[in-house]
Amino acid sequence: MQQHDLVHEFPELREKIHELKTSNAHFLRLFDEYHEVNRQVGNMEGEVTPVATATEEEFKLKRLRLKDELYAMLTA
Repeated sequence: MQQHDLVHEFPELREKIHELKTSNAHFLRLFDEYHEVNRQVGNMEGEVTPVATATEEEFKLKRLRLKDELYAMLTA
């Protein structure tokens, strides 16, 4: 299973991720939501939580939207 945590996805932004987690409540909320959705996707992919393919795809799209929003904040 691939790792999709933000530090793994954007290692060059590690310090900025830490900075925003400690200084920006909106970023922290999105960060936490991203990691929860990512955990759920991992469980679906690993068949720990069996779901319909459409449900898994919805969660993957949600993860992607969150990652895009977080990346925009990190590179603003």
